[in-house]
Amino acid sequence: MALALRCLRPLPSLLQRSSFAMARGLPQAPRGCPALLLEGCRQCVQQMLLSRQLATKKAKGKGQSQAKVNISAALVEDIISLEETSEGMQAVIEALKEDFSRNLSVRTSPGALDHITVMTKDGKFPLNQLGQISQKSPQLMIVNMTNFPESTAAAAKAIRESGMNLNPEVDGTMIRVPVPKVTREHRESLAKLAKQSTNKSKEALRKVRSKSITQVKKFKNKVSEDTIWLLEKQIQQMADEASMEMDKLLAAKTKELLG
Repeated sequence: MALALRCLRPLPSLLQRSSFAMARGLPQAPRGCPALLLEGCRQCVQQMLLSRQLATKKAKGKGQSQAKVNISAALVEDIISLEETSEGMQAVIEALKEDFSRNLSVRTSPGALDHITVMTKDGKFPLNQLGQISQKSPQLMIVNMTNFPESTAAAAKAIRESGMNLNPEVDGTMIRVPVPKVTREHRESLAKLAKQSTNKSKEALRKVRSKSITQVKKFKNKVSEDTIWLLEKQIQQMADEASMEMDKLLAAKTKELLG
């Protein structure tokens, strides 16, 4: 009866016909629902699907694992884009992977210096845009600053403060960068940096999650509490899965660094 009364209320628009529900394999409005007379009610279909998911969750006893929420993005696209939320979280993971690959390696190579940020009077620039980086031997790299000699000191400072355990030596417009032997202390330092990078990435992940949940809460007066609850749980679930993937990346990198 309550479902029928909701269907009788004025609707802003009838976006889908009942044939849409059949084509998508979604439950149709129950027999006797006025939505049938109106050629399908998307809200009825959505509410029944979400209620069914909620009922499944509530059916779980205490101490048992809860059913995994998996809301169809198409059903809630008017509230939030779950695809954008997923893409935002994945972008954070990819950034962490890139940081691990570029900056946290036991062996130092010329490519490791490319994106060290140099602060100059004209702004911040990657080192490889200011100088030519080459490797003279396994124990020595050279940064030729002939094109931007005024930035030589700033480049040397950036290399020294990069956290890569490098101690550059300036010789005119040339920066000599001795490659240190890989010590246990250096390995442990890199592992600590990997942990710090992961924590920063998790903070960025929390921001993506919070932004999405805030978006959902804007509709708390327009959709049911069950819908809001399920969406919040879905977003938290996505964030938890992303966080677990970061933990796996950290564990693999730590094993690599410590040997």
